[in-house]
Amino acid sequence: MIELGDKIDGRYRVVSRIAHGGMADVYEGYDLIYKRAVAIKVMRKDMMDSEKNLERFSRECVAAASLNDPNIVKVYGQGKVDGRPYMVNEYVDGRTLRDKLNVVAGHFLSPLESSEIMLQLCSGIEYIHQHGLLHRDIKPDNLFYLPDGSIKIADFGISTPVGDDGGESDAIAGTVYYTAPEILMGHTARIESDIYSMGIVYYELLTGSVPFDAPTPEEVAVEQIKKHFPEPSKAMPDLSRAIDKIVVRACRKRPEERFRSAAQMKEAILEAMKDGNNFKTKKGLLSRIFGFK
Repeated sequence: MIELGDKIDGRYRVVSRIAHGGMADVYEGYDLIYKRAVAIKVMRKDMMDSEKNLERFSRECVAAASLNDPNIVKVYGQGKVDGRPYMVNEYVDGRTLRDKLNVVAGHFLSPLESSEIMLQLCSGIEYIHQHGLLHRDIKPDNLFYLPDGSIKIADFGISTPVGDDGGESDAIAGTVYYTAPEILMGHTARIESDIYSMGIVYYELLTGSVPFDAPTPEEVAVEQIKKHFPEPSKAMPDLSRAIDKIVVRACRKRPEERFRSAAQMKEAILEAMKDGNNFKTKKGLLSRIFGFK
């Protein structure tokens, strides 16, 4: 049992408990050597009976520890406490993008803010891909949003090397809203699968909802595979055609029709941002005729 004030490995003092997650408890800690705040993620005791859970936790430690990018949560170390594996992460003083969406008016962001967030997400994911990894679980819940507007990508629990299926038959559980059709059909994840997830995130930032929703994950999966992808402008008529096209291309059913890299998607967003008209609110017919604001 971890108590406040405990020292883990004689180095990390437990300050407070931040969260009780599905697989791990997260504590705020203080690194007595480097004199900095850290986040300590400790696997829950009741989750340790599963080899799959142990493997997933280990994979997250290894994958994230190999990465060093401004848009990725850093891993400082790992070990065991009371027989349970733990890892020490960069302490992120912010909320998740999901939290931000839940508190903003209307539950969606402006096209400009959404695009600025996506530029950072593209940069971080491109870095991950360049290092031979797929994230495979890109969603607002796994993206920290800092007070200065910075984005930090977290949770590499089901990440895999490019070309590796990861052996995760149930990896889509709970994330089906962001999962590419080819994965739902049992094919190996690829770079374009992460692109698809980013497109769904972009759609949700712009509209406040996911494009496919249904009472059960199975029904959502069927819609992801078979249903026509709705242009975000159908939900947000003011949205420019340029932004519409980026989201739609990222979420094509066929992987080869999507952006081939996060860098390519980022370039398309930057190109759209060159034209300020893409971020202006369009006036309705009565506004144009009578000059209403």
